Amino acid sequence: MSRAAFVGRIWLRILKCPHPPSSAGLELSVNNHAADFTLSTELGPPISLSCLVHNSSQAEELLWYRGDGQVGLKDGNKVNISNICISPVNESDNGVTFTCKLARDKSVQVSVILDVHFPPRLSGEETLHVEEGKDVSLTCNSKSNPQAQTTWYKDNHSLTLQQNHHELHQTSEVFRLSIKKVQKSDNGTYTCVVESPLGNGTRDFHLIVEDKKPVFPKEAVIAAVVVVTITIFFGVVARKDKIFKCFKKPKETALR
Repeated sequence: MSRAAFVGRIWLRILKCPHPPSSAGLELSVNNHAADFTLSTELGPPISLSCLVHNSSQAEELLWYRGDGQVGLKDGNKVNISNICISPVNESDNGVTFTCKLARDKSVQVSVILDVHFPPRLSGEETLHVEEGKDVSLTCNSKSNPQAQTTWYKDNHSLTLQQNHHELHQTSEVFRLSIKKVQKSDNGTYTCVVESPLGNGTRDFHLIVEDKKPVFPKEAVIAAVVVVTITIFFGVVARKDKIFKCFKKPKETALR
């Protein structure tokens, strides 16, 4: 076989090798959305997400992800169309991203972010004892979506905030009232009220301000201990003869 014929066969084989199908033009949709979207829902009832391949002439495998973790799918639920169900929907699903991807080209994908609405959950009461002059913090922990607004009351009246005496701190889950250097006038019941379009919650704090405990100067306490110790020592020395006599053994009387 000539060199030219050999090279020709190699090129012929290369040309006959099948090429992997291109993913160009392939599209996915989730619940009829071809682009990323947000799905609003409530607590409890299940929701279904359906992923579908478009413009494909062959069987295409699909993958589902919850955040960064891959969702396990049954064999009959992977090709060209794939469905997942979230049941029941709970607070931990809020803000979570579910993504459907094409297995052979993960750049082809559609994501959905769950927007789970739920009311604030807050109740109960608490009693706090604090010494006059100390600082104290009253903290309400409550999650809700949409985010709740908070109001503080003292003895059923809206709390009037005093500069350098009261401080408010609020995040999406924490509502905190700090009182600096509490006074007797701070005694009372403080109520944290959280309000959202889906409901309200309250928590009571019974603040009891106690009298200051007497504080003795450290140096004075040490000096007093030294004085007492020295006094006891010299007292023992001065009476040592009498003390020793108490422990002397009495002389035996000789028998005649």
